[in-house]
Amino acid sequence: MSTLPTHGRYEYRPIKGRESYEWPGGRRLAVYLGLNLEHFAFGEGLGAELAPGGPQPDILNFAWRDYGNRVGAWRMLDLFDTLKMPASVLVNASLYDYCPELVHAYAKRGDEIVGHGRTNSERQGTMSDAEESRLIAETTEAIAKAHGKKPAGWLGPWISESRVTPDLLQEQGYTYLLDWCMDDQPIWLKTRHGRILAMPYPQEVNDIPAIVARKMNADAFADMIVDSFDEMLEQSNDGPLVMGIALHPYLVGQPYRLRHLRLALQHIQTKGKDVWLARAGDIAAHCLKLPEGTVP
Repeated sequence: MSTLPTHGRYEYRPIKGRESYEWPGGRRLAVYLGLNLEHFAFGEGLGAELAPGGPQPDILNFAWRDYGNRVGAWRMLDLFDTLKMPASVLVNASLYDYCPELVHAYAKRGDEIVGHGRTNSERQGTMSDAEESRLIAETTEAIAKAHGKKPAGWLGPWISESRVTPDLLQEQGYTYLLDWCMDDQPIWLKTRHGRILAMPYPQEVNDIPAIVARKMNADAFADMIVDSFDEMLEQSNDGPLVMGIALHPYLVGQPYRLRHLRLALQHIQTKGKDVWLARAGDIAAHCLKLPEGTVP
């Protein structure tokens, strides 16, 4: 039988039988909030849709997405403050020109700023190597200029990668990326000049696939969060796990969805002594300190 083409980034390792380790405080489940702050070009490019868009300029869907930056993200900031929950904020660099006060408000509360490209109106996976390298560099520079340090983590707009994306990110100083959703533990990806950590980022507990694609109601999405959390907390008795919750303020920042999200996050809080509420970068930093060979 001929061998199938492969990416060559990692080898198959089942979740059973791996090296065991713990998160800080002896806990086995780490939970992080991945909040996507995104900016879209007017009248062109990509973007999620509330309803099928008409000819450009598509006012309905552009304005619906912009609600997230003007209203939804601010309501979510209040929610996270009330619950005292940290977040990893995935930032389109063009927001520093459009609404820098929004990104700075999250940075001020100690949230992690993660690189998320220039805008979600484009995909990096279709670019040449030089174009993609420039996109990563421009995003990194904008974040470093605004906050005084480079981001450690990256999520590609639309989870889009070329065949060299992990290589380019590692070469520009990134230590982890969120594009690969094949595991519930962080694992190492091979690159041409070393390695980069793949941090679990959910495509199931993620409001875009759940609400935009599958048309789930607000209560059903909140139930998904709770059920995944409860099950993973039990599974973590066998070994350390990471649960990410991917959120977009133009979706869950809507009042009726925010109300259900609050209930789900309050449920997670009730298990506080058993769970590490962290930022994705905190989880990556912990993995980097573990003895060689612990992380697969």
